[in-house]
Amino acid sequence: MKNIMVVIVGSVALDSVKTKFGSRRGMLGGSVSYACPASSLYAPTGMVGVVGSDFPAKYIKFYRRKKVDISGLLVAEGKTFRWSGEYESDMINRRTISTELNVFAGFKPNLPEHYKGAPYVLLGNISPALQLHVLKQMKNPLFVMADTVDLWIRTEYTNLVNLMKKTTMLALNDSEARELTGKHDLRQSADAILRMGPKYVVIKKGEHGSILFCKNRIFIIPAYPVLEVADPTGAGDSFAGGFIGHLAMSGGINEKNILESMLIGSVIASFVVEEFGVNGLERLTKEKVALRLNKFKKMIKVF
Repeated sequence: MKNIMVVIVGSVALDSVKTKFGSRRGMLGGSVSYACPASSLYAPTGMVGVVGSDFPAKYIKFYRRKKVDISGLLVAEGKTFRWSGEYESDMINRRTISTELNVFAGFKPNLPEHYKGAPYVLLGNISPALQLHVLKQMKNPLFVMADTVDLWIRTEYTNLVNLMKKTTMLALNDSEARELTGKHDLRQSADAILRMGPKYVVIKKGEHGSILFCKNRIFIIPAYPVLEVADPTGAGDSFAGGFIGHLAMSGGINEKNILESMLIGSVIASFVVEEFGVNGLERLTKEKVALRLNKFKKMIKVF
């Protein structure tokens, strides 16, 4: 059994998506379906999630092809979590049509023993109570990255504050940062979050990339420009997965390696949005990422 370097917990879903480029029904989706294959390009990665007894076998085969350890994937009697949505013509704003939690509603994972010593943990967008439940099972991880959204800020603020005390990096978008802190200026918002526990804050800006806030420094990471966006679903999760997988194998946690890993994450996300669902990850290799990364670095070079 290989040593797991990264544990990623989150949702597995069957997505139905409509964009101006077409529509797909019953696609593989959910945060871990994007984050784990992105991470496993670089590091041995374990998946923690739940699916129903209706989950298609072809998607299990996809995880295995991408060398994701699925020992932490529970198959429960019932239906898999389903989500459907439609993107507006700008490919930024979207409307959720339906959400059916199904077996995901009772999700409370118990980690496989060989996951508990993993040094890197990515807590996808699930409730802070569940994120804390997972962390309690881990044995002193070196780096914990957590994602959150406005729902948890409104409904589980106390759990979220407790989570941030145990988190190395918190990721959220600009409106969520403002809601969490009550401050409009993003720098003031980030400074307030840093005082709450995390060493790093990533504020996501969608098609405009992200901003990394550290104690004394700020870094702006653009999104890699693609010719056409077919389906933006999963961009943030694939970014996070690529980031933490690369960081786990980078040789240490420092600003240089974190920035390089963020660039990697941005590049991987660019492959994902060019196709529907996880199709952009199917044939993705480290070599393809490296080629696009070199182009990316030339684009953003100032001097």
